[in-house]
Amino acid sequence: MNQRIDDTALKQLFRDARSQNAWKDQPVDDQILRDIWDLMKMPPTSANCSPARIVFVTSAAAREKLRPALIDSNVEKIMTAPVTAIVGMDMAFPDILPRLFPHTDARSWFAGNDALIAQTAFRNSTLQGAYFMMAARACGLDCGPMSGFDNDMVDQAFFAGTSVTSNFLCAIGYGNGEKLFARSPRLEFDEACKIA
Repeated sequence: MNQRIDDTALKQLFRDARSQNAWKDQPVDDQILRDIWDLMKMPPTSANCSPARIVFVTSAAAREKLRPALIDSNVEKIMTAPVTAIVGMDMAFPDILPRLFPHTDARSWFAGNDALIAQTAFRNSTLQGAYFMMAARACGLDCGPMSGFDNDMVDQAFFAGTSVTSNFLCAIGYGNGEKLFARSPRLEFDEACKIA
């Protein structure tokens, strides 16, 4: 468990991985989507609250439902991706805490506190969304995360009648690299970090 992973894995997960804008015409098997979930569900969330909920948009009909919610610059990226994950957050996550965090009454921490529920759901579904991208990369897929869409329209189209709201979108598949630009700069350790 404490062994550093090899450089090949680090390249696939971090160093060579890019946010893709164009996709090969190659489907993603449903089993890979299940494999991604089985990986991404394992890392930590606050009190194991696990608020992320995902709709995998794979059909032409589902893509067309999503299209009106997208800003213009994201339409082609989503319409050509074999899969788009709508990463949502379940605002009713406290209701399942007795099962997910059974050793204490964690549900009571959130009773009547909508602000804490919203803050916890957003933070932890975002964490799980990052785990999702790492799991997708580990399963051999490329990712194209984005936030250029109308959340209310997505919620009406995909989460109506539920306690789930959308957080962000992530196209996944096999990137073809044709629309990649040079990697943007990153901050150096001393610019962003401090050892206290």
